[in-house]
Order: sequence, then structure tokens, then C-alpha cells
Amino acid sequence: MAKQKSSHLTNHQTGASKAKPRSARLSEHGVETGAQFARLMSALMSDIIAGRVTPAVGNAACNAGGKLLKVVEMQYKYGTQSGNQGERTLLLAPTEA
Repeated sequence: MAKQKSSHLTNHQTGASKAKPRSARLSEHGVETGAQFARLMSALMSDIIAGRVTPAVGNAACNAGGKLLKVVEMQYKYGTQSGNQGERTLLLAPTEA
């Protein structure tokens, strides 16, 4: 009996669905707004359900997304305002003067 190569792809992925996941296309341009983040997470859920993305990749992306949201929250709470546009900057590591 011939040895079969092990694959990290699910049964759904080995079929005709070899198209690039929607979430991958959306993430290539970066996430700068809440609407883009919501669209990316929605596409990621669809990709996981359709089998285009493994649950492990989905889990890693969701964990990274949670950390991104935490940075935005901290920037809003603890950031210092710079300029007239109201943008807040979060200083992560103070520098010595």
C-alpha cells in the first residue's frame, strides 16, 4: 500500500474550492476602520464554515483581531491628543529625555 501524504487541508478544501479565501483578500489592504474590521471578521467566519480556512488559522486571526481592538481601546482611553484632527497617540514605551 502506498503511503499517503498528510495534509493540513480539510476535506472541503481538497475539492473544487481552491479559491483564495475572501478574508485573505480583504486583509491584504489592512484594517483601518471598524467597518473594515467587521467585514473582515464576517468574511473569515464564512471562510471557516465553507472550509476555505482551517479552524486554527481562524482562531489565530480572531486572537490577533482581539488584540487590535484592545490597542484601539487603549489608544482612546490613554492616548495623548496631537494636532487639530483629534487623533490620539498611545506611547507604548516611554523614552528617556
